[in-house]
Amino acid sequence: MSEIRHTRVLIIGSGPAGYTAAVYASRAMLNPILVQGLEPGGQLTTTTEVENWPGDTHVMGPDLMVRMEAHARAMGAEIIQDIITKLDLSNRPFTAQSDSGTVYTADTVILATGARAKWLGLASEEKFKGFGVSACATCDGFFYRGADIVVVGGGNTAVEEALFLTNFASKVTLIHRRDTLRAEKIMQDRLFKHPKVSVLWHHEIEEVVGADNPPGVEAVRARDVRSGAITEIPARGVFIAIGHAPASDLVKDQLELHHGGYVKVKSGSTETSIPGVFAAGDLTDHVYRQAVTSAGMGCMAALDAEEFLAAQEAQGATNALAPAAAE
Repeated sequence: MSEIRHTRVLIIGSGPAGYTAAVYASRAMLNPILVQGLEPGGQLTTTTEVENWPGDTHVMGPDLMVRMEAHARAMGAEIIQDIITKLDLSNRPFTAQSDSGTVYTADTVILATGARAKWLGLASEEKFKGFGVSACATCDGFFYRGADIVVVGGGNTAVEEALFLTNFASKVTLIHRRDTLRAEKIMQDRLFKHPKVSVLWHHEIEEVVGADNPPGVEAVRARDVRSGAITEIPARGVFIAIGHAPASDLVKDQLELHHGGYVKVKSGSTETSIPGVFAAGDLTDHVYRQAVTSAGMGCMAALDAEEFLAAQEAQGATNALAPAAAE
């Protein structure tokens, strides 16, 4: 028989938004339960050097997330390594089914499930996932020591991945379909000055080429978006860094979404379209997508949940007194 556990605040997700929400909810004596999800720590666990976290001129992404988790635990949050597979927001208390079989009921829910990597959608990309095609340089870069590597993308993620991979690769080719990058200027300067990096402008991946037995990437075919000409680039590793999509599958048919799947929240708040359900971090943010803004939203979500619970309790007390007053 499944274990059923109740909490006043259930936090789903464990990036900067989730852990910060746990800290604030704990300080409000709400005894939150945080379920970490498939990737404890979120996207920062796959990031290398973080230089824009206030108070740290330089910190490794995974180290920062370890510290944030420890902080939340120290404040009293219960942190559980599990995955929420189903969430029912039709009635309060809300119900969440976990992969382990435990069922959580909650007076409020804070969604902080973040975003996940986007892929190109090529059949050849799918074929070689795990065999030369990856979306995480910090996870897999080590396996390509001394090899030629291709990175696809033009934003901060792509530039960070390319620079990190120079620690292992003999050469890194960044492929971008436009003629300018979207990455921060300081990151672009580092990329352009690095002797191991070259940029192939106006191109997109047409096909990943490789061997079948044993499976492994050998090259990519890149198409010039202007002329259609194909260039084959030798590579043992291909890293896709074209952004992320919000991880809103749990609530896509229950909450109001916008901008391609981001959970919509009220302006200046973390309130969603269902009272008692709050959302924070990259799950809601299609504009800034920064660790510091995610953490700020986690704080807001916990304070919003606290205010909601206080209002519910006050309303309950008023209703309880109403019959006596009528007498």
